[in-house]
Amino acid sequence: MRIGLYPGTFDPITLGHMDIIRRAGFMVDRLVIGVAINRDKGPLFSLEERVAMIEAECAKLSAHTGTEIVVHPFENLLIDCARDVGAQVIVRGLRAVADFEYEYQMVGMNRQLDNSIETVFLMAEAEHQAIASKLVKEIARLGGDVSKFVTPLVDKALRERFA
Repeated sequence: MRIGLYPGTFDPITLGHMDIIRRAGFMVDRLVIGVAINRDKGPLFSLEERVAMIEAECAKLSAHTGTEIVVHPFENLLIDCARDVGAQVIVRGLRAVADFEYEYQMVGMNRQLDNSIETVFLMAEAEHQAIASKLVKEIARLGGDVSKFVTPLVDKALRERFA
């Protein structure tokens, strides 16, 4: 069984994330969405809220791709999380060249820690390349329309949070 791990904070999950999840789902038999508990980032949504949103959205994708998609919160090293879930592949999404520099360093470090786990980069589709959770939160906080960037479920959650 091919197991992939797609890690992130997903605060909140965006259409860009969903695009990467959908496409990664065709590459593996099981896709684990690793939800990072990064307390330093001060997430807008709690871990439980982020997990619930991801599970709700990924249930639809799992049925579409035929891939088992599970959500797995983690607070340890990414490479240790990959080992914990039995992943042979770490999936990372790229939006721009700036993302690549950081990700390139991460791959190098992860390969030093465990060279049996590969990293695969998927470029975001053109219509999703500008979407970043940080910007989505800022637009929502200032009363802007984020419905082009997130699912209706997440849009509603953002509107309620900033009401």
